[in-house]
Amino acid sequence: MARSDTLSRFAGTLTSRKGAWVSLTLGLLVMVLLFGAFGSAHAPAGNAQAPTDSESAVASELMAKFPDADEQSVIVLATRTDGSALTPADTDALTALLPALDESAPAPASGPIMSEDGEAAIMLNPITVGANNTETADVVEALRTTLAANPIDGLSLLVTGGPAFGADIAAAFDGANFTLLLVTILIVALLLIITYRSPILWLLPLTVVALADGLAGRVTAAAGAAFDLQFDAGIISVLVFGAGTNYALLLISRYREELLAHTDHRAALSTAWRKTAPAIIASNVTVVLSLLTLVLAVIPGTHGLGVSSALGLLIALAAVLLVLPPLLAVCGRRVFWPFVPRPASAAEPRGSVTSTTRPGVWRRVASAVVGRPIPSLIAGVAVLGIMMTGLFGTTIGLDQVEKFRVQSESATGLEVLSEHFAPGEAQPIYVIANADYADEVVAAVSDVDGVVRAHSIETTADGALSKIMVTSEFAPSSDASLAQINELRGAVHEIDGANAVVGGAVATDVDARTGNQADLWLVAPLILAVSFIVLLFLLRSIVAPVILLIVNVASAIAAIGAGAWLSRVLFDQHALDLQVPLLAFLFLVALGIDYTIFLVHRARTEAGTRGTRAGMVEAVARTGSVITSAGIVLAGVFAALGVLPLVTLGQLGLIVGVGVIVDTLMVRTVIVPALFSLVGDKMWWPSNPETEGRSAASASVAGVESPDNGTIAAPEFALNEAE
Repeated sequence: MARSDTLSRFAGTLTSRKGAWVSLTLGLLVMVLLFGAFGSAHAPAGNAQAPTDSESAVASELMAKFPDADEQSVIVLATRTDGSALTPADTDALTALLPALDESAPAPASGPIMSEDGEAAIMLNPITVGANNTETADVVEALRTTLAANPIDGLSLLVTGGPAFGADIAAAFDGANFTLLLVTILIVALLLIITYRSPILWLLPLTVVALADGLAGRVTAAAGAAFDLQFDAGIISVLVFGAGTNYALLLISRYREELLAHTDHRAALSTAWRKTAPAIIASNVTVVLSLLTLVLAVIPGTHGLGVSSALGLLIALAAVLLVLPPLLAVCGRRVFWPFVPRPASAAEPRGSVTSTTRPGVWRRVASAVVGRPIPSLIAGVAVLGIMMTGLFGTTIGLDQVEKFRVQSESATGLEVLSEHFAPGEAQPIYVIANADYADEVVAAVSDVDGVVRAHSIETTADGALSKIMVTSEFAPSSDASLAQINELRGAVHEIDGANAVVGGAVATDVDARTGNQADLWLVAPLILAVSFIVLLFLLRSIVAPVILLIVNVASAIAAIGAGAWLSRVLFDQHALDLQVPLLAFLFLVALGIDYTIFLVHRARTEAGTRGTRAGMVEAVARTGSVITSAGIVLAGVFAALGVLPLVTLGQLGLIVGVGVIVDTLMVRTVIVPALFSLVGDKMWWPSNPETEGRSAASASVAGVESPDNGTIAAPEFALNEAE
């Protein structure tokens, strides 16, 4: 009872006439102070794709020891616009262009080098790369500006190569995060207006969640700078908006329900807060703990996303539970206009909603499912099974060209280059070895199938290390190219004393694939373990968590399969990017558990007075609308990732969006109720909600004084309290 009294007093204070104003003022003041404290924070701009201890990462560190390590070459590719062979006049014009390129280059440009078919030529132009891709993008753009100012009649000039790829990715994100934020806000606003059917109410949760998102962006940037974390800010923003809006929907839905039983809106809000806070906190803890398992990931971007996303969701939780309730209390019942919920005994003005209003569609659906559980379960499982077939033929890993949603100049250049030169020209492979063994390493590398040429190009100032450039005949990141990296490593590792390591963009891709696969097999079981433990404590049952987790995993796998199939059919994307399987599984399982908690927490409460089957019907009837609304909002928010230029984020948004919709409409509405109907009271073993419900009822006290509104019921507070 002590915990119940404490929570009741806190909820009463948070929503009382004076307490609401004080709480709202304090909440906004804390936000303002945090905005000021972290307003100047900037997260690290790094985007390492491979583990920090991988061979490609070691090679990258060693390459930094060479003179002019910040100098790399981009390729200027020349072809005729009419597709014919280059003429001697074209070659002379390209040679005459070299002085213009040299003006801004740290070293003289070289070329032109003609292709064997005579239809293309390349010039190698050194550039000084920046500390990150954004700075490099400025240098590449300056080069393209120079080329545009010195056109050659009849020729097309494209800038491509490794540094140009990174620069184009950075340039593609110019303004993209603002676009993502704007699209996200518009989606959430539209869906909230449809859900609440009020021109006023939607503004309150949207404002609170938007403030939480802005604060989360600054706090996570500060955390990233402090702990050298790499992460995608767009994903964090989507999570904060999606989860924060879901929490607000659950709270306001219960508030609307309690308004039908209370004449005082503050009593209704206090009761709604007390009865939804456990489920909201439990769902938040599940997602936060699941995200924190990413700190064990070896891929820097995945590792950094764990801590930063967890911080963002904790901020969203605090905003919804501590700032939104006093804001609702201050505004009162009228924010639901024109459909204002009122008790049946109160005056019922036109447009009001009274306690005689009862859920209809969801109760009928739940009754039908519970009444015929076997056909319902078979139908639901069949849908998931069909979705899973999308996994057949799915491959993992995109090459450089496929990673862009919108074609870039560097990607176009690579495609044209591959038609006339060895495709590996655009992405050389580098071998770093002890200088004394350079000749032996070159000989070993040259014997590997698919190597066009290999030669030592540079030595460190102390003469200890030699850099060997290897040109492959295979397209970068193709299956043959990836296999070649392993062959090269095998060849050079056999040379005792050479201490040779293989690096470069393609080697990084090999290590990234290995690292992402290791992360999936490590993190996925931890996510399941976290979800199981939370459900175990929440439901105080062993059977229910096991069954619900199996259903959740099946739903997640089905969503990944359906998303992969849709990517192939609709967008001609024949592979998923490396991070998509892990992140999609994480979000689908962790966020799917959210809806499980919202539904089953209510079902367990109802089971205390109605029994398991009738309790599930009541739970679906009472939560069906809010869970569906929350699922649609979350799916819409993740779909907003499609406005970003990288295929990775678009695939993630598509898979999670599809998964959330299927989870809310099929899993929570059909499969879970059918299973509860079949298993019955054994679902709660070893506990018994009906026995606990009778005990709680007999032990309840007459009432407790609320700060503003007479007497309200004071049930025993527990995660399965009788409602």
